[in-house]
Formats: sequence, structure tokens, C-alpha cells
Amino acid sequence: MLVPEWNGLGKALILAGGLLALAGVAILLVEKNAGSGGLLSQWLGWFGKLPGDISVKRDGFSFYFPLTTSILISVVLSLLVYFLSKR
Repeated sequence: MLVPEWNGLGKALILAGGLLALAGVAILLVEKNAGSGGLLSQWLGWFGKLPGDISVKRDGFSFYFPLTTSILISVVLSLLVYFLSKR
């Protein structure tokens, strides 16, 4: 049995996922067409290169995990949801 307040949750999640996917594709296309000196890379050059992001490069192997960047995104999104849901 569905909770009455959750009726549109599935549709909202699908819509949000679709919008995020479209935004990602748009960013990739803009960066690919603009080259390495693209507008987004100039504005967000630090993004993904914060202290605490884990990067390991060895012969034939590379591993990257943006730990600090993930935490920063989580905090910003949590604050955004908190302030938008507060009425």
C-alpha cells in the first residue's frame, strides 16, 4: 500500500534523473567542442582536484576517487534540499 504523499515520487525521481542525464550530456558536449580551455573548465578547474581526492597512477593502472568533492556536493545538495523543503 502506497503512502498518499508518495504518489508522485517515482515520476519525480525519473524526471530528476532524466534532467541530470541531459545536463551531463550537455556539459560533455560543451567541453568536447570547446577543448581543454572550455568555459566550464575555467570556472570549475578546481572541481575534482580538491585536497583529499584520491588519485593513484601506476604503470598501466590509474584510479581516481573524488572523496572531498563528493562530500562537498553532498553537503551543498543537503543544504539545498533542507532550505527548499522548509516552509
